[in-house]
Amino acid sequence: MFDLQLFAEKTEEATPHRRQEVRRKGQVAKSSDLSAAFVLLAGALYLYWGRYTFFSAYNGLLRDCLLTPSAELDAGSFFVLAQDVLGRTALLLLPLLAICLAVALAANLAQTGFVFSTHPIQPKLEHLNPLQGASRLFSRRALMQLAKGLAKVAFVSLAVWILVRGRLTELMLAIDMGVGEMMELLAGLLFQVALVALAVFVAVALADYIFQRKDFERNIRMSKQEQLEERKQMEGDPLVRAHLRQMQRDLARHRMMHAVPEASVVVTNPTQVAVALRYRGDEGAPRVVAKGVGQIAARIRELAEAHGVPVVSDPPTARALYRQVKIGAEIPLALYQAVAEILAHIYQRQGLS
Repeated sequence: MFDLQLFAEKTEEATPHRRQEVRRKGQVAKSSDLSAAFVLLAGALYLYWGRYTFFSAYNGLLRDCLLTPSAELDAGSFFVLAQDVLGRTALLLLPLLAICLAVALAANLAQTGFVFSTHPIQPKLEHLNPLQGASRLFSRRALMQLAKGLAKVAFVSLAVWILVRGRLTELMLAIDMGVGEMMELLAGLLFQVALVALAVFVAVALADYIFQRKDFERNIRMSKQEQLEERKQMEGDPLVRAHLRQMQRDLARHRMMHAVPEASVVVTNPTQVAVALRYRGDEGAPRVVAKGVGQIAARIRELAEAHGVPVVSDPPTARALYRQVKIGAEIPLALYQAVAEILAHIYQRQGLS
């Protein structure tokens, strides 16, 4: 007995139409951690390479703030000072923000391409269902997020501890260094810590991206029934299409049979194949107006005999005409001689030579 449950299981790969449909709804495979890791990497590289600019700018900013006499600060001058500090800080951080924004956009576009959809932010009543909310807490995705967070914390902590432990002596002696040397040491150490942490983030993010891709493909799988329904919607019901094709064939056959009485000759096999030819002096070469095998061939012969159209048995020519020439087309040059002999025989028999 056929199991309908197997027919309803989502075991089939998603069709291109299904992929376009879920994409229009904003459902794509992407890892937010992967984008965040690249943003952090770009920010860390920019801050390290521009550290002298940052130190110099903030040094001047702090000097200007400290040199401002506190006795002269009233509400108006304080507002001007705060405005100046915020403006200079914004100008200093603007390149960093622009780089992070560009990297975030590039990382997301690289994963998903350009997708714009308002479907994910549309309110849905099922999101208010506490049972569904509880089920999401223990779903495969939630467990993956938990494992990912624990892995990042554990690996980053271990890597940072190993890195810092090897430089504890150097850090203890930093108290005797000048401010510039100390800042350079701390900047180098922080940069190394950032690179180690980012290496862990990128590794975890790549694993997350692979998981997201597999989870996305699993979620958009289709059942055989869904594929059939989609095919019906895109191409129409197979029964309807078959009926339309049959109607088209019947209509073409009907028109073909109406052309038989106008034919000049019908060439037969003699029983299995029949080809009706029409030749008019102003039409160029003879033209096939009807052809068929089996019952259609018998019907062509009956119509020809009923309307006085000559019927000639020439199996090789009949088979060649049936195989090579479409209905309504002129005969090819290779068949001119054979057809000319048949027509000449007909004209002689009718006294038209």
